[in-house]
Amino acid sequence: MNRREDAHDRWPEERFRQLRQMADPEMDEVVARHLKERDDGLGPLELVKAVVKELGEAKKEARQPSGAPPASEIFDALDFAADLPEWGRDAELLAKGQAVFADYGLYQSAALFCKCLPMAYVEVSSARVLAGVSQLATHGLTRRVAETGQMLVDVMGLKATDSLLPGGPGHTTAFGLRILHAFVRALVDERYGDHWDTERFGPPVNQELLLATLFDFTVVTWEALETMGVTLTDEQREAHLYTWSVFGHLMGVEACRDRPLTLDDIAPVSERMGRLYESSPEGRLLMSMLLAEMEEFMHLGWRKLPRSLVHWVFRDARHGADRVPELLEVPPPAWWFTALFALAKAAHRRPWLGRAVDRVVRGLVRRVGRHLVVALVDRHSDGQAAFRIPPELAGAWRIRQTKTAVKSREIRRAVRKNVRKTVRRSVRKTERAPAQGRKGLRA
Repeated sequence: MNRREDAHDRWPEERFRQLRQMADPEMDEVVARHLKERDDGLGPLELVKAVVKELGEAKKEARQPSGAPPASEIFDALDFAADLPEWGRDAELLAKGQAVFADYGLYQSAALFCKCLPMAYVEVSSARVLAGVSQLATHGLTRRVAETGQMLVDVMGLKATDSLLPGGPGHTTAFGLRILHAFVRALVDERYGDHWDTERFGPPVNQELLLATLFDFTVVTWEALETMGVTLTDEQREAHLYTWSVFGHLMGVEACRDRPLTLDDIAPVSERMGRLYESSPEGRLLMSMLLAEMEEFMHLGWRKLPRSLVHWVFRDARHGADRVPELLEVPPPAWWFTALFALAKAAHRRPWLGRAVDRVVRGLVRRVGRHLVVALVDRHSDGQAAFRIPPELAGAWRIRQTKTAVKSREIRRAVRKNVRKTVRRSVRKTERAPAQGRKGLRA
């Protein structure tokens, strides 16, 4: 039996059904006990907000030089000092995995917005939780996206394997998310329990969805990078997947409990995930909001670049993922990007043309990635869950995080917004004029 057949044997259909119906019993029990023992009258919604706040404070503490585990009422209920698993202590492999983000971070930032998040939006139960519970608890999609971006930086962008050790920001983030997911399940049970289809969707944030999330940050990201002209080696992929597996273990992902995911697991798991894609009102709303946020931060003349890149990264996606833009009703790409699509197809017959197209796309992707990181810095650099990137990454990506730089970009953004508003008003007047002229002639 070859390795591929062996991998498929490890992933029978029954295992996916079990993962879909499984949450995180250990953490759910801790949270249930915590809710029962509280005497302050706070319900799950208020406690979700409290956890978000505590997680933000804990992560701030974790980034301090002391490295001491953060003080937190929620974290104290757990064995927060839990160490890495025996199989997850290969510092050299962890460093190689983190280097993938450090070296290609702007591309991965674009991949997060243009492919990873849309993939979450075509899984109906995930979209419902994101659109409903996250909105109730954090009052906005962009805050949730900023927290996801900060997770990427804390886990992968520091080039420091001790980030995943107790007291480090990656370790703190993993445990914080595990706690938060348990509170979200309690909140869904309180608010939506009567009409949550557990038989179809399983519990919210179930183990199948957690596995899919790890794949979004690894396999889906690699595929997006490849369409952007960046191809990782098998060694880089293995290390990247290993690092995320360690994070998954800390976050309570059942598939990473006893061993890391490997490249042999990709095919059977990807085939399964492809069957989950479905359109939903919540998914379409989330995609519309995400595009609006991305496009607000684009320079003049580049507003339609994010939607164009969404179409680009999904154009040859496997396992049915090429349907994602259609399922989410992503608007058509810019006309000039459509020309790039045509050139890309022609490039199969002319290698020199393919290299030229790749260079253009890589430049556009870096532009989008940088604008999106800047957007998160400008909008969420303060507050309870601040988005900040380490100085070395900020320098490499040419992103200034000072108050003066943030204010300067805010002014330029306001100017662009006014220009776009004026142009749209002018276009509407032009479109109305012929109609009014025809009405006058009829009179």
